[in-house]
Amino acid sequence: MTAPDRTLSADTGMDAVTLRVGDLELMSTYYANALALEPIEERSRGAEVHRVLGRGSTPMVRLIGTPGLPAVDPRQAGLFHTAFLFDDAPSLAATVYRAAQDPRSRFAGSSDHLVSEAFYFTDPEGNGIELYVDRSRDQWSYAAGELQMSTLYLDPNAYLREHLTEDAMTGVTKASGKVGHVHLQVGDIATARAFYVDALGFETTVASYPGALFAAAGGYHHHVAMNTWNSAGAGPRAAGLGLGDVAITVPGRDDLDALASRLRHHGLQFADRGRDIVLADPWGTQVTVATPGADADELLHR
Repeated sequence: MTAPDRTLSADTGMDAVTLRVGDLELMSTYYANALALEPIEERSRGAEVHRVLGRGSTPMVRLIGTPGLPAVDPRQAGLFHTAFLFDDAPSLAATVYRAAQDPRSRFAGSSDHLVSEAFYFTDPEGNGIELYVDRSRDQWSYAAGELQMSTLYLDPNAYLREHLTEDAMTGVTKASGKVGHVHLQVGDIATARAFYVDALGFETTVASYPGALFAAAGGYHHHVAMNTWNSAGAGPRAAGLGLGDVAITVPGRDDLDALASRLRHHGLQFADRGRDIVLADPWGTQVTVATPGADADELLHR
């Protein structure tokens, strides 16, 4: 038996993140107002209501109204933040300004990461949010084969003064955006590496940052990150609000076949539904790897 392909396609990307929320209307209006995401599609499933929001026809978040579940536990494995990527500095600045103006936002800081510029918020139910723009790849640097990232001070007011324009503000809902990466809280890095790198097929980009691991496909700085800063030693997640699904997109069925081969090689259980493969990470977070073309309606069927 030949060994399976070890890595995901260079054209792998991220798709809309799913959040289980206690107050669907509160959270929908928050993401609509603070992040300028517009409702795209909605469907009821029994007692649950699933609502997809995004920019244009690009889904960026699926909210599942699930009242009655425990609140997000910041020490549990799950979501550290969903990172929304924008095309340029004015689009980012306009979204950051809206998020900062919403009284339900909690500003959590801003950083120059060398490969990107990022602003952090926490939504009303405790889910982390990153709003960011990438620097061009020709500005990224490497040392000893590892991508150089940092956490340098980025003055939010100075950034807005430099980049916020009237055109960007008035056109913010029409400016494109997408999920650029998802940053997870995990119980330990070695187990996270075995799942997200060895089995799923992401490639490590930064392993030297204390308590964290960054990994990507195609040489990106990271599509997924895992840290133990709040969650060291955490076991499987209990049912609760927060992260419901991490969605990854690969180019075609051949990529799903290669993934299935890797998962079998590593002894992992998964469901192959034709256009996607669904499995759980070691802490019980659902991961969906799908072929492109899923619109909001298909997302609601997952």
